[in-house]
Amino acid sequence: MTAPRHAAHLAQLNVATLRYPLDDPRVAPFVDMLDPVNAAADGAPGFVWRLVEDGAADATGLRPAGEDVIVNLSVWETQEALWDFAYRSGHLEVMRRRREWFARHVEAHMVLWWVPAGHLPTVGEAMERLADLRANGPSPRAFTFASSHSEAEAAPHLQAAPPTV
Repeated sequence: MTAPRHAAHLAQLNVATLRYPLDDPRVAPFVDMLDPVNAAADGAPGFVWRLVEDGAADATGLRPAGEDVIVNLSVWETQEALWDFAYRSGHLEVMRRRREWFARHVEAHMVLWWVPAGHLPTVGEAMERLADLRANGPSPRAFTFASSHSEAEAAPHLQAAPPTV
């Protein structure tokens, strides 16, 4: 087994409040983009993992932040890899059209944080990092693209990887 290329990976969570139910025809263009965008993420350079609901292809059925809020949780080798996927791929079309399907957030709706390579964050961990960002602002523990922190700066805040069986 080879060592991971990076000692830490970048986790990201974003939450989006639906303007309409997911089965509403006004949200159909977003739903139609889910499979192709998720497939692009899965194949993107630097992609490590994304949250999916058991027995589903995505996480839209999980509602830890409220019945009208969908979550996206993923892990990437580097911040650059996530940036390239988010802003230099087909995902950008979803970003450009987000106001058609999602309400504006008045507080932070996206958070980034470093995790030890091999650690897959839980939804609870991700929601706690978002709450930390909302309560305390950006820090090496919870930040955004605009207020990023390096893996080295975040080292004291890395959660231990789960024990292997």
